[in-house]
Amino acid sequence: MIEKRDILFTPAGQTRTLHIWLPEGYAETDERYPVMYFFDGHNLFSDGDATYGKSWGFADFLGRWEKPMIIVGIECSHEGNMRLVEYCPYHIRGGFLGEIDGTGAATLDWMVAELKPVIDREYRTYGFREATGIGGSSMGGLMSLYGVIRHNGTFSKAACVSSAISSCMPQLAREIDSCALDPDTRVYLSWGTKEASRRKLEDDMQSAVARNNTAIAQRLAQRGVNTRVICQHGGRHCEADWEKQVPGFMDYLWLDR
Repeated sequence: MIEKRDILFTPAGQTRTLHIWLPEGYAETDERYPVMYFFDGHNLFSDGDATYGKSWGFADFLGRWEKPMIIVGIECSHEGNMRLVEYCPYHIRGGFLGEIDGTGAATLDWMVAELKPVIDREYRTYGFREATGIGGSSMGGLMSLYGVIRHNGTFSKAACVSSAISSCMPQLAREIDSCALDPDTRVYLSWGTKEASRRKLEDDMQSAVARNNTAIAQRLAQRGVNTRVICQHGGRHCEADWEKQVPGFMDYLWLDR
């Protein structure tokens, strides 16, 4: 069952829509469930809601997956470049993303201090960190990586799919080195080999993205974090190919497969 509801996103003083998956039979039992929070929540379940007409197919996956859980998808801003601003935790000058005065740190603070308490209060969740994950793609992947590092006391798992990390590697390295990280943390990092549009750009990008994801994984591993690094052969920067990764990262994060 998918439930939609609006919530106040206080950093912007605006309402945002939540796309919430509740397990089959949720209303008929008193059972509690783990929760995973996703960015770009409108792209998770329904092709009709998805920005480019193709979702991650999460509803079909969860309907046949063996572990019942709650998924909370947070719809992004659709105004101008505000998604980039709200999904970037740093101030960035130059690089692939250009110049961004990111407010992503405030977005994560809101998720931890305001959104999660609402979900834990109004739904039957397991609220402790071991039962709480975070995930997203592109800028949402960057935010998920930042979130599991910076708010490791809240999130124990992160799916960082095709993450936009290349413009902020020094900042992420400092986060990993300075934050307290629990050794039971799991982080999935991935990229696709066809994410750029032109061959030369594709080759250059592939090399840099592979190097950066591997460097992040190695740095996390040095802090005792369990990581999985996946290169999706032929993978493009789109929901259709991210959908193919859903079983892999969900099994890894939640079933230790």
